[in-house]
Amino acid sequence: MKQWYLIPLLATLACSSSKPVPGVWRPEPGKEPTRSIPGPMKGFGPFDSFSDALKAACPMILSKPNATMGHLQDTAPDLAFRVSTEYCAWLYYTPDHKYEMSLLTDQSAPDDLMTGRRSCILPASVEDARYPSSALKYIFALHNHPFGGLPSPGDLRFTDEMARLHAWAVETKDSKVLLSIVAFFSKSKNPKAPTCDGFYQYIPATLDMLKWTHAQGAWEREELGTVNWINETSYRIVPKKPKGSQGNTQ
Repeated sequence: MKQWYLIPLLATLACSSSKPVPGVWRPEPGKEPTRSIPGPMKGFGPFDSFSDALKAACPMILSKPNATMGHLQDTAPDLAFRVSTEYCAWLYYTPDHKYEMSLLTDQSAPDDLMTGRRSCILPASVEDARYPSSALKYIFALHNHPFGGLPSPGDLRFTDEMARLHAWAVETKDSKVLLSIVAFFSKSKNPKAPTCDGFYQYIPATLDMLKWTHAQGAWEREELGTVNWINETSYRIVPKKPKGSQGNTQ
C-alpha cells in the first residue's frame, strides 16, 4: 500500500521539477554545454554589500521546488533523495560597485542517482549584457544543500578551479573579498515556507571551512577548521588550534 502511494507521488514530484521555474535558467536541449549563465536575476538587488545580497539570496534559493528535504528526510529518505534539487548561481560584483546575482540553474550531473549524490552544474561565468564579461568580478558560488550537509569534495574542487580562473580575492569599493562557495541550508519541516537557518562557506585562498547560523536576527560565525585533502575525492576538516596554544613537543 505504501509503495503504491509513493510511486505516483514520486512521479508527480519528478515531473514538477522539470517544469519551468521562475528565475531558473536551463540550456536548450541538444545544444553544447555553455560556459556562461545569464544575469542579473530580475527582482533581486542590486545590493550595496555582499552581506545584504546573501541575506536575500538564501530565502530565494531555499524557496524553490524541492530545495529543502526536512519534511521527507526522516520518513522517506529514498524519495527525498530522488526528488531533491540543488540550485546554484553566481553572486558577482559589477563596475557600478553593486552586488548582483545571476539566474539560478538546476542542471545536475547525469549520474547523480547512481552515485548517491546531488550536484548543481554552475557555468564558469556570467553573461550580463550591460557590461563586458571581463568587467565582472566573481564573489560567491551560491547553492543550496537540501539535506543541510557540508560542501561536497566536488563543491570544493569546483571552487578551487574557479578561484584560479577568476581571482582568489576581489577588490571592492569597501574591502577585499575572498572568492568562496556558499551552501545554504534549512532545518524547516515546512517545504512551502522553509526558514533560512544558515550556510557553510569554503574559502580556497585560506582553505577555511566556516559555518554561519541565523538566530535571533543575527548571523553567528563558527570556524570549523582547515580543509585537508585525504585523496582526490575526499577531505577532512582539521580544527584550528586556539591562539596562543602550544603544540605537543613530545
